[in-house]
Amino acid sequence: MGAHRTNAWTTTAGLATTALVGVLLAGCDSVSKVTGPDPDEAADSLAGALSSGTFTDVAFTQQTPGEVTKDYTATVEGMGGTEPAVTAGAVEESGDSATATLTWTWPVGGREWTYDTEARMTEVDDEWQVAWDRALVEPSLTDGFTLDLTPIAAGRGQILGARGSKLVTERPVVRFGIDRSRVPAKRAGASARRLAALVDIDASAYAKRVEAAGDKAFVEAIVYRADAVPESVGDNYEGIPGVLALGDDLPLARTKEFAAPILGTVGEVTAEMVKDHPEVYQPGDEAGLSGLQARYDDRLRGTPGAVVDAVGSDGKDRELFRVGPTRGKPLQLTLDEELELTAERLLADVGPASALVAIRPSTGNILAAANGPGNNGYNMATYGQLAPGSTFKSVSTLALLRAGLTPDTVVPCTATITVDGKSFKNYSDYPAGGIGRIPLRTALANSCNTAFISQAGKLGNQDLGDSAASLGLGVDHDLGFPAYFGSVEPAASDTEAAADMIGQGKVLASPMVMATVIASVQSGSLVVPRLVTSVDVSAPDGVTPVSEQEAGSLRSMLRGVVTSGSGSQLLDVPGPPVIAKTGTAEFETDGKVLTHAWMIAAQGDLAVAVFVDRGESGSGTAGPILEAFLRAARS
Repeated sequence: MGAHRTNAWTTTAGLATTALVGVLLAGCDSVSKVTGPDPDEAADSLAGALSSGTFTDVAFTQQTPGEVTKDYTATVEGMGGTEPAVTAGAVEESGDSATATLTWTWPVGGREWTYDTEARMTEVDDEWQVAWDRALVEPSLTDGFTLDLTPIAAGRGQILGARGSKLVTERPVVRFGIDRSRVPAKRAGASARRLAALVDIDASAYAKRVEAAGDKAFVEAIVYRADAVPESVGDNYEGIPGVLALGDDLPLARTKEFAAPILGTVGEVTAEMVKDHPEVYQPGDEAGLSGLQARYDDRLRGTPGAVVDAVGSDGKDRELFRVGPTRGKPLQLTLDEELELTAERLLADVGPASALVAIRPSTGNILAAANGPGNNGYNMATYGQLAPGSTFKSVSTLALLRAGLTPDTVVPCTATITVDGKSFKNYSDYPAGGIGRIPLRTALANSCNTAFISQAGKLGNQDLGDSAASLGLGVDHDLGFPAYFGSVEPAASDTEAAADMIGQGKVLASPMVMATVIASVQSGSLVVPRLVTSVDVSAPDGVTPVSEQEAGSLRSMLRGVVTSGSGSQLLDVPGPPVIAKTGTAEFETDGKVLTHAWMIAAQGDLAVAVFVDRGESGSGTAGPILEAFLRAARS
């Protein structure tokens, strides 16, 4: 019995010892696993490397980090610098193998292209090594396939005019350039020089661009409207090796000149635009560069799309992801296409700088804002800052009426008048019979400078400016486009006050605001010009409105300019009665005294201002243009 108990105790103790040893061994295995390589950390390192393109901290089963970097770069090079965000998700471990899920997110076309790939890892020599292949980048990629991102341009929003006419819309063009794939590298420069000579561009600069381009690049030389390709180009370009003519569509106005200084241009973004707005523009993008195209670019340009393809070594592609473009929104203007074309046609042969603006008095809508070729691209129509000359007597007359004069008040019209030692006179062909004591209405009709200057002392220092504001001159508004409303500063001397009465001195105006002045007279209320319909415009606060009695007197007196004064050539224009005012303003250039020529007029629901920088007289230089416009507008 004793021996049996001892054996039983020994057996029991042996079992306990064995169990304890088992526990200790299990504990050793657990510690080994905790302190060994962590596959989660390896997956995170891989995800970071794929995001950055730097693989120095990742171990691979067969390739070196340098070899992987080279292959990865080749795989994603076609994404054009777009950078992915890669994150590691769940890791499934089985012995010395593990599989990590990687989530890829690429910014493409304003959206996110997201998908998962799997990374196979093997524990070797106390580290996790990754099996590299291109399916790590995109699950369907195999060797020889790469990713390629191609932008899809958004259709630019149209610029519309009155009655929905398409002022700027997609119109066919032809792009001429050198296709490097069609000409040997040694001959590319010579072909470029021949093409440059044919289309009249800088041959040296173009040849350098062609020679520096890739073997498959198309290097554009010039773009023509499809219906305006010079005959010399169309007949001869095919004889130059490598030249290619590509058809395309671009947002264009009806003609190259159509309202160009106001509408502006569209072209490739500048380096400065990319630098200032990297979140908006990328090199190679097209955007508005000037005028309304630039100011409303965010509305007009739309949102480009993009497509990502898997491209094989044989050039065949397979679409992986696409974001469609969104066309830009249209911009609605008040311009009347036919009236604008008419105005530009009438200014086409005018040598000096010139402008014509037409406004509808009932609405303030600008129907035409034409700039002549002598402006050299400057928007003089709505932004010119010029002395308005005797057209400003429309304002001076209102100020005198408010000071107590009537249309029949007799005023002295003398050959000359002297103020503080400065002599003023009438214009050179002033009618001799108009000299003497005459009614104010006759002084306005004949545009007698001395008569108006003689009454300057009856006005307070603010009266002229207040009357100008009542007719829309000198009060700024934000109209959504470059617009100058003129300036009538308080006179600093009697001489300056005298000059201001006849639209010289410090008085400045644009053709647009002088059209506004006579539009306000015609409508009997302050007219605020409007060009962009989405911009709300209204009469400013604090301006004394012109009364119906004042407007009636002004209309009657300005009608006298046509019936018996300097604007008599408008008397037989068909349609409602025409009111008008002519004007000249002297300026000096190179020691010579020259004159601006002006004329403003209104007929029915149409008000017009014409300006010519250098002319003999308002009636003789600006008058024929204005008359032709009124006649055309009624046809």
